[in-house]
Amino acid sequence: MEVTIDKQYPIPASEQACWQVLSNITELATCMPGASITEQIDETHYKGTVKVKVGPATAAFAGDIEVLGVDEAAKQIRLLGKGADKGGSSASMELTATLQVQDDSSVNLIGKAAVIVNGKFAQFGGRMMTSVSDMILKQFADNFSIKAQAINDASSATVQTASNRADTVDSATATMPIETPKMQSELNGLAIAWMLIKNFFARLFGK
Repeated sequence: MEVTIDKQYPIPASEQACWQVLSNITELATCMPGASITEQIDETHYKGTVKVKVGPATAAFAGDIEVLGVDEAAKQIRLLGKGADKGGSSASMELTATLQVQDDSSVNLIGKAAVIVNGKFAQFGGRMMTSVSDMILKQFADNFSIKAQAINDASSATVQTASNRADTVDSATATMPIETPKMQSELNGLAIAWMLIKNFFARLFGK
Protein backbone atom coordinates (compact mmCIF):
# COMPACT_ATOMS: atom_id res chain seq x y z
CA MET A 1 0.00 0.00 0.00
CA GLU A 2 1.26 3.48 -0.88
CA VAL A 3 0.33 6.85 0.56
CA THR A 4 1.60 10.26 -0.51
CA ILE A 5 2.21 13.21 1.77
CA ASP A 6 2.68 16.88 0.89
CA LYS A 7 3.12 19.15 3.90
CA GLN A 8 4.52 22.55 4.83
CA TYR A 9 5.76 23.54 8.29
CA PRO A 10 6.73 27.11 9.28
CA ILE A 11 10.14 27.24 10.98
CA PRO A 12 11.00 30.45 12.91
CA ALA A 13 14.69 30.44 12.00
CA SER A 14 16.95 31.72 9.24
CA GLU A 15 17.53 29.84 6.00
CA GLN A 16 21.18 29.32 6.95
CA ALA A 17 20.29 27.76 10.30
CA CYS A 18 17.67 25.50 8.71
CA TRP A 19 20.07 24.39 5.97
CA GLN A 20 22.68 23.42 8.57
CA VAL A 21 20.17 20.94 9.98
CA LEU A 22 18.72 19.76 6.66
CA SER A 23 22.07 19.12 4.98
CA ASN A 24 23.54 17.18 7.93
CA ILE A 25 22.15 13.64 7.63
CA THR A 26 23.13 12.64 11.17
CA GLU A 27 21.49 15.72 12.68
CA LEU A 28 18.48 15.38 10.40
CA ALA A 29 17.94 11.76 11.44
CA THR A 30 17.76 12.72 15.11
CA CYS A 31 14.84 15.03 14.30
CA MET A 32 12.78 11.86 13.84
CA PRO A 33 11.77 10.73 17.35
CA GLY A 34 13.43 7.41 18.17
CA ALA A 35 15.68 7.44 15.10
CA SER A 36 19.46 7.35 14.98
CA ILE A 37 22.26 6.74 12.48
CA THR A 38 24.25 3.68 13.52
CA GLU A 39 26.73 3.46 10.64
CA GLN A 40 27.89 5.47 7.63
CA ILE A 41 28.69 3.21 4.69
CA ASP A 42 29.86 5.97 2.34
CA GLU A 43 28.97 9.56 1.47
CA THR A 44 25.41 8.68 0.45
CA HIS A 45 24.53 5.46 2.31
CA TYR A 46 23.78 5.04 6.01
CA LYS A 47 22.37 2.43 8.35
CA GLY A 48 20.08 3.33 11.21
CA THR A 49 17.34 2.31 13.61
CA VAL A 50 13.97 3.62 14.74
CA LYS A 51 12.68 2.73 18.20
CA VAL A 52 8.99 2.88 19.08
CA LYS A 53 8.03 2.78 22.75
CA VAL A 54 4.54 1.71 23.84
CA GLY A 55 4.35 1.67 27.63
CA PRO A 56 7.18 -0.51 28.96
CA ALA A 57 7.69 -2.27 25.61
CA THR A 58 10.10 -1.06 22.95
CA ALA A 59 10.23 -2.20 19.32
CA ALA A 60 13.22 -1.55 17.07
CA PHE A 61 13.24 -1.25 13.28
CA ALA A 62 16.49 -1.55 11.34
CA GLY A 63 16.84 0.27 8.07
CA ASP A 64 18.93 1.96 5.41
CA ILE A 65 19.06 5.57 4.24
CA GLU A 66 20.27 6.64 0.82
CA VAL A 67 20.93 10.26 -0.08
CA LEU A 68 19.52 10.61 -3.60
CA GLY A 69 20.53 14.21 -4.08
CA VAL A 70 21.57 17.42 -2.34
CA ASP A 71 20.98 20.77 -4.06
CA GLU A 72 22.48 23.57 -1.98
CA ALA A 73 21.37 26.29 -4.41
CA ALA A 74 17.75 25.16 -4.22
CA LYS A 75 18.11 24.26 -0.51
CA GLN A 76 16.71 20.81 -1.23
CA ILE A 77 17.58 17.25 -0.23
CA ARG A 78 16.19 13.92 -1.49
CA LEU A 79 16.32 10.79 0.65
CA LEU A 80 15.21 7.18 0.38
CA GLY A 81 14.64 5.24 3.59
CA LYS A 82 13.83 1.54 3.93
CA GLY A 83 13.21 -0.48 7.06
CA ALA A 84 11.76 -3.73 8.40
CA ASP A 85 10.92 -5.32 11.72
CA LYS A 86 11.55 -8.89 12.86
CA GLY A 87 7.99 -9.86 11.96
CA GLY A 88 8.59 -9.31 8.27
CA SER A 89 6.68 -6.04 7.90
CA SER A 90 8.49 -3.39 5.91
CA ALA A 91 8.19 0.23 4.91
CA SER A 92 9.98 2.63 2.60
CA MET A 93 9.79 6.36 2.09
CA GLU A 94 11.17 8.58 -0.64
CA LEU A 95 11.31 12.12 0.72
CA THR A 96 12.04 15.46 -0.89
CA ALA A 97 12.57 18.27 1.63
CA THR A 98 12.92 21.88 0.52
CA LEU A 99 13.41 25.17 2.33
CA GLN A 100 11.30 28.10 1.15
CA VAL A 101 12.31 31.48 2.56
CA GLN A 102 9.50 33.65 3.94
CA ASP A 103 11.65 36.44 5.39
CA ASP A 104 14.99 36.88 7.19
CA SER A 105 13.83 34.93 10.23
CA SER A 106 11.23 32.52 8.87
CA VAL A 107 11.38 29.54 6.52
CA ASN A 108 8.84 27.00 5.31
CA LEU A 109 9.99 23.39 5.49
CA ILE A 110 8.25 21.67 2.56
CA GLY A 111 8.10 17.90 2.60
CA LYS A 112 6.85 15.65 -0.18
CA ALA A 113 6.96 11.92 0.44
CA ALA A 114 5.78 8.64 -1.00
CA VAL A 115 5.40 5.98 1.69
CA ILE A 116 5.01 2.28 0.83
CA VAL A 117 4.11 -0.22 3.56
CA ASN A 118 3.82 -4.00 3.48
CA GLY A 119 2.82 -6.66 5.97
CA LYS A 120 0.80 -5.86 9.08
CA PHE A 121 1.13 -2.08 8.57
CA ALA A 122 -0.84 -2.30 5.32
CA GLN A 123 -3.98 -3.51 7.12
CA PHE A 124 -4.55 -0.06 8.62
CA GLY A 125 -5.65 1.36 5.28
CA GLY A 126 -4.64 4.49 3.42
CA ARG A 127 -6.53 7.03 5.54
CA MET A 128 -5.14 5.69 8.80
CA MET A 129 -1.61 5.50 7.45
CA THR A 130 -1.90 9.09 6.24
CA SER A 131 -3.02 10.21 9.70
CA VAL A 132 -0.18 8.34 11.39
CA SER A 133 2.33 9.74 8.89
CA ASP A 134 1.03 13.25 9.54
CA MET A 135 1.54 12.77 13.28
CA ILE A 136 5.08 11.46 12.84
CA LEU A 137 6.02 14.27 10.43
CA LYS A 138 4.64 16.85 12.87
CA GLN A 139 6.94 15.49 15.59
CA PHE A 140 9.80 15.57 13.08
CA ALA A 141 9.06 19.19 12.12
CA ASP A 142 8.86 20.25 15.78
CA ASN A 143 12.29 18.75 16.48
CA PHE A 144 13.70 20.26 13.28
CA SER A 145 12.43 23.66 14.40
CA ILE A 146 14.05 23.28 17.83
CA LYS A 147 17.43 22.43 16.28
CA ALA A 148 17.26 25.27 13.75
CA GLN A 149 16.23 27.80 16.39
CA ALA A 150 19.10 26.68 18.65
CA ILE A 151 21.59 27.31 15.82
CA ASN A 152 19.91 30.63 15.05
CA ASP A 153 20.00 31.76 18.68
CA ALA A 154 23.62 30.67 19.12
CA SER A 155 24.61 32.68 16.06
CA SER A 156 22.71 35.72 17.31
CA ALA A 157 24.32 35.39 20.73
CA THR A 158 27.79 35.29 19.16
CA VAL A 159 27.09 38.45 17.15
CA GLN A 160 25.65 40.18 20.21
CA THR A 161 28.66 39.20 22.33
CA ALA A 162 31.06 40.60 19.74
CA SER A 163 29.02 43.79 19.56
CA ASN A 164 28.98 44.16 23.33
CA ARG A 165 32.72 43.68 23.55
CA ALA A 166 33.28 46.23 20.82
CA ASP A 167 31.20 48.70 22.78
CA THR A 168 33.04 47.76 26.01
CA VAL A 169 29.77 46.66 27.58
CA ASP A 170 29.64 43.83 30.09
CA SER A 171 28.95 40.74 27.97
CA ALA A 172 28.02 38.36 30.81
CA THR A 173 24.35 38.28 29.89
CA ALA A 174 25.14 37.80 26.21
CA THR A 175 27.14 34.62 26.88
CA MET A 176 24.58 32.97 29.14
CA PRO A 177 23.51 29.49 27.96
CA ILE A 178 20.49 29.51 25.71
CA GLU A 179 17.56 27.44 26.94
CA THR A 180 15.74 25.57 24.19
CA PRO A 181 12.59 23.41 24.36
CA LYS A 182 13.16 19.72 24.89
CA MET A 183 13.07 17.61 21.74
CA GLN A 184 10.81 14.59 21.45
CA SER A 185 13.37 11.80 21.69
CA GLU A 186 10.97 8.85 21.38
CA LEU A 187 8.34 7.96 18.81
CA ASN A 188 5.11 7.99 20.78
CA GLY A 189 3.56 4.60 20.13
CA LEU A 190 0.61 5.28 22.42
CA ALA A 191 -0.26 8.46 20.53
CA ILE A 192 -0.03 6.60 17.23
CA ALA A 193 -2.22 3.77 18.57
CA TRP A 194 -4.78 6.30 19.80
CA MET A 195 -4.82 7.96 16.39
CA LEU A 196 -5.49 4.59 14.75
CA ILE A 197 -8.33 3.86 17.18
CA LYS A 198 -9.95 7.26 16.61
CA ASN A 199 -9.73 6.87 12.84
CA PHE A 200 -11.16 3.36 13.05
CA PHE A 201 -14.29 4.52 14.87
CA ALA A 202 -14.57 7.60 12.65
CA ARG A 203 -14.71 5.31 9.64
CA LEU A 204 -17.02 2.84 11.39
CA PHE A 205 -19.62 5.48 12.23
CA GLY A 206 -19.02 7.66 9.20
CA LYS A 207 -17.90 10.73 11.18
